[in-house]
Amino acid sequence: MKLEHLAIWVEDLKKMKEFYCNYFAMSAGEKYHNPSKNFTSYFLSFPSGARIELMHKPGLLRALNRENELGFAHIAIATGSKEEVLKYTEKLRTEGFRVIAEPRTTGDGYFESVILDPEGNQIELTI
Repeated sequence: MKLEHLAIWVEDLKKMKEFYCNYFAMSAGEKYHNPSKNFTSYFLSFPSGARIELMHKPGLLRALNRENELGFAHIAIATGSKEEVLKYTEKLRTEGFRVIAEPRTTGDGYFESVILDPEGNQIELTI
């Protein structure tokens, strides 16, 4: 078995698609729209084949404090090296994205940093 894809509910489908495609070399499939459910989505693919589905429908509620909720905590994106983690962290910081955990080696041996995407989802940048 393998993980087929990860899905994220988003408020601004276009903005989120552009963020993931521009910063993480993902490519977007065609926009899907189900008019009976007023649902739209994009599948985004990494060159490796891993995929994320961005989904939107009207009436979604924003969580007040995502750090204290059960469920998915973050997306981890492997950049390939410590230097790339540092590079991506600084690039995203200088372009206005919030870094919530500076680059470091964690107690379990990962070298990582954590940034927030435009809608506050945590992205762990790792080797």
